[in-house]
Amino acid sequence: MAATTEELLQMILQSLEKVEYIKSEDIPNIDLYMDQVLTFMDRKLRSAVRPQTEDRILTKTMINNYAKNKLLPPPEKKRYSREHLLMLIFIYYFKNILSISDIQTLLGPITEKYFKSVTEKDMTYIYQEVFSMEQSQIRYLEKDLMRRFKSAGEIFEDADPEDKEFLHQFSFICLLSFDVYMKKMIIENMIDHMNSSKDTDSSKKDK
Repeated sequence: MAATTEELLQMILQSLEKVEYIKSEDIPNIDLYMDQVLTFMDRKLRSAVRPQTEDRILTKTMINNYAKNKLLPPPEKKRYSREHLLMLIFIYYFKNILSISDIQTLLGPITEKYFKSVTEKDMTYIYQEVFSMEQSQIRYLEKDLMRRFKSAGEIFEDADPEDKEFLHQFSFICLLSFDVYMKKMIIENMIDHMNSSKDTDSSKKDK
């Protein structure tokens, strides 16, 4: 029997509780070779992908392309540092919604200032500050999902009874998709503004 919309919501909420970001203290302080990096990332991020997904979280080709496109500094003597792993985690999350050029815009200044920094404000500092918001955001997301679920269940009241369950699920997915679409547009507008500001600064320096 297919799950009802409410049962699906409960499954989603339960799955959110199981998703954990990679804690900075879990990241090795020793340099890793490519195969070790792939194994580490796959083990730590597997809970964030669909159960039926068999592909690896990252592949050798992906990582080589990130370095080629200057998203990731090249490894030293074929080994990747703790800072490389932190960058790869950011790239992993960004690549699902942003283009390569947009990720370059976001991570370029971070790499330039904080990668291999000799001060306390290094890549670990950036990572810990950003992901310290994780727990509060999950609580907010749970409440937001409940609100959208309620809104989706209040329409299609005149639909045929046999269609209501599917239509409620469809409307719930539409609400979530619109939210993703709008947030993606906002992010892209912010990145465009970053690029515009960078071009303006470059023009001033050239004068």
